[in-house]
Amino acid sequence: MAGRFDPRLPTFRRPAPQRALRFARVVPKTIPNDDEDIAFAAIGQLSAWLSSGALTSRRVTEIYLARIEALGPKLECFAIVTRDRALAEADAADALLRAGVNLGPLHGIPYGLKDIFDTGGIITGWGAEPFRNRVPDQDATIVRKLRAAGAVLLGKTAVGALAYDDIWYGGWTRNPWNLNEGSSGSSAGSASATAMGLCAFAIGTETLGSITSPCQRCGATGLRPTFGRVSRAGGMALCWSLDKVGPICRSVEDTAMVLAALNGVDVADRSSIDAPFNFDVEADISGIRLGYLPEAFEGANQVDHAALAAARGLGIEVVEVSLRDLPYGALMNILYAEAAAAFEELTLDDIDDTLRWQDEGAWPNTFRKARFLSAVDHVQLDRLRYQVMLALDALFTEVDALIGPFMTGPMLIASNFTGHPCLHLRSGFLDLPTRGMASLAAGKLTTGEPQASGRTFNVPQGISLWGRLFEEGVILNLGLALERELAVAGARPRLSC
Repeated sequence: MAGRFDPRLPTFRRPAPQRALRFARVVPKTIPNDDEDIAFAAIGQLSAWLSSGALTSRRVTEIYLARIEALGPKLECFAIVTRDRALAEADAADALLRAGVNLGPLHGIPYGLKDIFDTGGIITGWGAEPFRNRVPDQDATIVRKLRAAGAVLLGKTAVGALAYDDIWYGGWTRNPWNLNEGSSGSSAGSASATAMGLCAFAIGTETLGSITSPCQRCGATGLRPTFGRVSRAGGMALCWSLDKVGPICRSVEDTAMVLAALNGVDVADRSSIDAPFNFDVEADISGIRLGYLPEAFEGANQVDHAALAAARGLGIEVVEVSLRDLPYGALMNILYAEAAAAFEELTLDDIDDTLRWQDEGAWPNTFRKARFLSAVDHVQLDRLRYQVMLALDALFTEVDALIGPFMTGPMLIASNFTGHPCLHLRSGFLDLPTRGMASLAAGKLTTGEPQASGRTFNVPQGISLWGRLFEEGVILNLGLALERELAVAGARPRLSC
């Protein structure tokens, strides 16, 4: 597109870069006897073991590959496993460490890559039947960045077809806490695999909930960075003015480590923005002013209320705020139009008939309905988007961050269209019946509702933190404090159905 979205208003002030990123100092613990304990270890602990020579990248990689082989088919969370490449990259990482070269926190750390990012010579099928044999010539920018940081590619995680939900040409990606339901999406495999300990971290993308929704369902921790911070070059475009790239992990600090490697301007992405990423694990949060929308908690569950109470217990100021009354849901039509334009060939040539998912809310019908939007509609929607940018900018002059449930009022939609960052972390557990899929039917996004009756499963719930443009450090420090206070991040799923 000739036009490019820029989330910055004329009043925006670029954050000044801090001296250096600071992560927690980790003393290597004794290597566990159980491989599962290694698989679920935080990136910082894995990095400490690798740096000290107590553990090799090859062993860690072999542990994850074995878990993928044993558990991956039950979750249908990997589109392709790059075993030979992973072992070669692990051996190269070990050789560098033996030579005294350490590339940083991700050196030798195995990860999964959402299957919409190009990997040279390796299938990148976008989860969709028409592209299942697509083999790109070169790697996406973020793949090159992760290789430069020493990370080890285990394979391509499953993605809902054309970045929507959890059904793809190879199957249906499951939630490891309840195999009867999907993992949500579209970063379906990334969240499912990470939550189940099949990789140390994974890469996701979000246009409208595709990082936060599967993290909510699977109990992972996802960071959706500010629009423009991370390059999308070499990734499938769904919506040019909305797509964002971010990490999916099992802890808050891990997301900061991954984002540090991904951050940086890239001329190959016309929407890329040069901005520093500031993070200090020891930053003082006492002066932070945290807001919440009271109406968002009116129908919230006990876990959401407990998370708000935990935030109040952090010694920070927690205040009620309001958001300007606007037709936020109407912005969804921008997403429909851009996605329909991106895949117009599938519609005009009836290739969309080959996609497995054909319900009312699936892409085929959504693409076709979008063609009834007029040019005038699109211009007016763009004007509305600017009003929403002004509304959120006003909100974040009152508070440093906002807390709320995943589907908080208009924030899921509003913040995605303004480009504000969001951190979603596990906050507790609920006993729930099996839930359905998310859907774009009826012109709006709906999350999967629980069945009316039937067996219940103890499944994770999460809470979201939204922050100012390019100030991810604030919500990360808040997330660290909440993670410690809530003390539920360490629970592991046991596959059940």
